[in-house]
Amino acid sequence: MRIAAAAQMKEIDRRAIEERGIPSPILMEAAARHVAAEAATFPEGRILQEEQKITAQIAVFCGPGNNGGDGVAAARFLAEQGKQVRAFLAGKREKLTPDTQLMEERLKEAGLLLEDWTGSDEQKEWCAKADLILDALLGIGLKGEVRPDVRKVIQWLDSLSVPVLAVDIPSGISSDTGEILGAALHAERTVTFTLPKFGHYEGQGSYYAGKVKVYDIGIPEEIVKEVVPGKGAVSFEVCDETCAAELLPRRRPDGHKGSFGKVSITGGSIGFTGAPLLASRGAARCGSGLVYLGIPESIYGIAAASCLEVMPAPLLEQNGRISSRAFFQILERLNSCDAGLIGPGLGRSQELSMLVCKLLEQTATPLVVDADGLYAIKDRKEILRQRSEKGFVTILTPHEGEFAYLGGELGAGRRKAAVQFAEQYGCILVLKGPATVTAAPEGRAYINTTGNNGMAKGGSGDVLGGMILSFLGQGMKPLDAAALAVWIHGAAGDLCREQLGEYGMLPGDLAEKIPQTILRLQKKKDIRHEKEMTGGFGQW
Repeated sequence: MRIAAAAQMKEIDRRAIEERGIPSPILMEAAARHVAAEAATFPEGRILQEEQKITAQIAVFCGPGNNGGDGVAAARFLAEQGKQVRAFLAGKREKLTPDTQLMEERLKEAGLLLEDWTGSDEQKEWCAKADLILDALLGIGLKGEVRPDVRKVIQWLDSLSVPVLAVDIPSGISSDTGEILGAALHAERTVTFTLPKFGHYEGQGSYYAGKVKVYDIGIPEEIVKEVVPGKGAVSFEVCDETCAAELLPRRRPDGHKGSFGKVSITGGSIGFTGAPLLASRGAARCGSGLVYLGIPESIYGIAAASCLEVMPAPLLEQNGRISSRAFFQILERLNSCDAGLIGPGLGRSQELSMLVCKLLEQTATPLVVDADGLYAIKDRKEILRQRSEKGFVTILTPHEGEFAYLGGELGAGRRKAAVQFAEQYGCILVLKGPATVTAAPEGRAYINTTGNNGMAKGGSGDVLGGMILSFLGQGMKPLDAAALAVWIHGAAGDLCREQLGEYGMLPGDLAEKIPQTILRLQKKKDIRHEKEMTGGFGQW
């Protein structure tokens, strides 16, 4: 699913209304119906089911703009469902947009009022006892800092122990950067329309937006395609469960171990035996037919004792690290494989830097470079461009610290920085972190939707490196292989969080959840295939 900037969404709406003649109140009410449906069945909050004979109490906070109009219309629909609803206007009534004024009139006809928010004790007491706060204050049009009067409302609402459902984007969050514009409201869930926005995944937006759900409100798809990504623009897509299921390749029924990729991992050193083992586990769990592991002689015994499905081999070493004398041994293995991973637990030295650079120069095998492999090339990044010019594939997987010593500039934001680096050096770049960005040289990029802070532990990145290696070795397109691995990695981490908690989950636990996560994608893929075959998706 593509991602839109605020200006693009404004243009999409304009074309739908002015060029296609779709009345704007129709779009507003379509959006509001989705908001009301989400509010009525909000599982993370305290709203109880109808059969329990409890009527939910919902406070709807509206601004004077069209985002507020969505909230006013949603208040009416919720009241029709029998919910106890009060709608509050935090702003000047004379600034109500025409569509919001129309929604207010319809609210009056339904017997409800859009109350001016005065912050009285009675209003505050009612809201503090609510089951849900519906945030329709500001929306995606916010450009500057939140006004002091609205900021005060946001800060007070954020102090309540009441769950929040945001309309389009949490109030106070920039829809283009995810930046907090003075103050912002934490939402457990955000309902947005037509396309997700960059602010849902970047900066603080990914934390404040909670779970993001995207709904179609009737804007023709051809309009969306004309505007996003736009002529000459970079194409950004959200990698969610649906996207990941589409990317996941089907296994050949008549396949054998040679059909699913031979891959090679080179790394490890004294004190860092776990990194290459975790990488090999990630590769094996993602379906590689054969996984080879090259490690220093001195840790071979430790690694071999832990390897049942992976094939370890001792490499010549010096001072507990792989020696440059192992060059031909490593190169021969790489050249016999479908993909290679260099770096997990490798260690750092001038000799290792020379070895890694020489391997990148000499092998045509698609490579994933991670961890200490990234450090080894930090002063020789021209090798990446040279490999690209020869048609060789290279995938880099830095976190922000590694990206910095590679010369990456984060000042313009993570997604722009990732795309710029990928274009400059002709590589696939996986910029790890919240909402991991996976970018390709031609300007395509995915923004990931899975993962949590329990994964912020040494070894998690090694598992990911092995996963990317596996899908690359199975013949997937490099960008798709990386994006799929990133999604599965994060989703497996989310399963660990549910079962073990963020404190106690370990990278090894994450690797063990990979099969369960892939099985979930396979089931989704099979269901989708069945519906496509039977026409269950209608025009799709």
